Amino acid sequence: MKLKQSLIASAVLAAALGASYVQAAKVPDGVKLAAVQEIVKGGESEPATLDQQKLQGTPGSLRGRDLFEGLFNEDGDGNLIPGVATSYDANEDNTVYTFHLRDDAKWSNGDSVTAHDFVFAFQRLVDPKTAADYAWFAELPGMINATDIINGKKPATELGVEAADDYTFVVRLEKPNAYFPKMTIHNTLFPAPKKVIEKWGDDWTKQDHIVFNGAYVLDQWKVNEKMVLVRNPMYWNDKETVINKVTYLPIPDVSVEFKRYQAGEMDLTSYSGIPTNRYKQLMKDTPDEVHITPQLGTYYYLFNTTKAPFDDVRVRKALSYAIDRDKITKYVTGLGEVPSYGFTPEIINGFDPATPEYAKWTQAERNAKAKELLAEAGFGPSNPLKFSLLFNTQDLHKSIAVTIAAMWKQSLGVTATLENQEWKTYLDSRNTQNYSVARAGWIGDYNEASTFLQILTTTAGSNDGKYSNAEYDRLMNEASSMQDPSVNYTKAEDILINQDMGVAPIYTYVTKRLVKPYVGGYMPNPEDNTYTRDQYIIAH
Repeated sequence: MKLKQSLIASAVLAAALGASYVQAAKVPDGVKLAAVQEIVKGGESEPATLDQQKLQGTPGSLRGRDLFEGLFNEDGDGNLIPGVATSYDANEDNTVYTFHLRDDAKWSNGDSVTAHDFVFAFQRLVDPKTAADYAWFAELPGMINATDIINGKKPATELGVEAADDYTFVVRLEKPNAYFPKMTIHNTLFPAPKKVIEKWGDDWTKQDHIVFNGAYVLDQWKVNEKMVLVRNPMYWNDKETVINKVTYLPIPDVSVEFKRYQAGEMDLTSYSGIPTNRYKQLMKDTPDEVHITPQLGTYYYLFNTTKAPFDDVRVRKALSYAIDRDKITKYVTGLGEVPSYGFTPEIINGFDPATPEYAKWTQAERNAKAKELLAEAGFGPSNPLKFSLLFNTQDLHKSIAVTIAAMWKQSLGVTATLENQEWKTYLDSRNTQNYSVARAGWIGDYNEASTFLQILTTTAGSNDGKYSNAEYDRLMNEASSMQDPSVNYTKAEDILINQDMGVAPIYTYVTKRLVKPYVGGYMPNPEDNTYTRDQYIIAH
């Protein structure tokens, strides 16, 4: 009991201490600001939507962090700092969280941001009518009735959330969960403008209708060209914002993005904005512009387990074993990425993943075992395995796919036909299991192992390979209410990788961004949650 009370007290204390720091540009004394405070950033692909409950992927969340604000944000070290909420309280067993909202937060139309907007957003997330890919995000911490609502058994109004008053938002969980406040930084749990959505329905995101509660509002959106945001005068901390305009360029091709950066058309690239073949020269010529940061993310390949032969663990293991991860990270990515043999990154807080058995073998031993397993599954020279390998359009994804396909061909006689698709089409193919093997990546939504392991539970919305193991599900369900869930996480990783090879991990991400030296306030963290409102342009 004392340990539990101590943890609760620490959580409340951390929230209270965070109140002394707010999201804002901190310009050091003596720094002269440029007369024009505008910034142009790489925006990866074109986002599918700006509806925060319908988001999927980093392009939308990247822009969403400027346009909207949730209960909490993160600082450069990944610590929680106040957003719309100034603090929170948790009951003794971490099943009831009470968030205290500031009374000066407003939507860009002048309406107050209230607890009712958070209630509406959370209910909207789980409502089957919304068809949110991230609906499972409400199930993960065990929000009361979330599962039944998602499955159509109860109305969304029965979700365990309520507005105690206009500025007090309460979330009730079915079981103890100590990490729930960390989840609130995710776009999916941002507030939704109840009045606006009730008036316009699905058309609420049209530029003439949409409203925002973040530091910026949408000024222009020219699809496949640019998205321009300008200061939101209604933002509660607008007086501390410095940059007046931010332009996002949707450039999925890292080579094209690099050329535009070099031409002076961009101030800051996307998180994968450094071509591998340019890294050494950049470190020689402009090292102050190169920012390599360890990231809480795993690059991996998905197996469509609904489709033969990828429902056969021998085939999945064979293909995974035959990937030489050291060569991928040394010669293809080449920017400090770490080879991954397990799914959860080693830099995660509070969990030290065990090294999978096959990681201890030499690559020659892995290849030999892969060939043996594939033969057991009925594939060989007389019956070669052939399938398509799906990836979204980007030079790096293509290079990795070309390299891995060559490895499979050389060591196993497997033929993988490359298939690249634009972001929206690629997402649709994955979501509908219209693929055999696909490239995937997962950036942690919060700094705790469940943000990775939970997405491969049977009912998780992001489980596009439809991997399923009842014992794995049980372990993850039990872990959420444990004071020390690391024992269950270790067992779950063992099942996922050593037993089932539900996915094929390849490497742990780093952010590899180019930032002009006159951009101040750039603060990457392990989840790459950066905010334009922290930044400023130095006179140059």
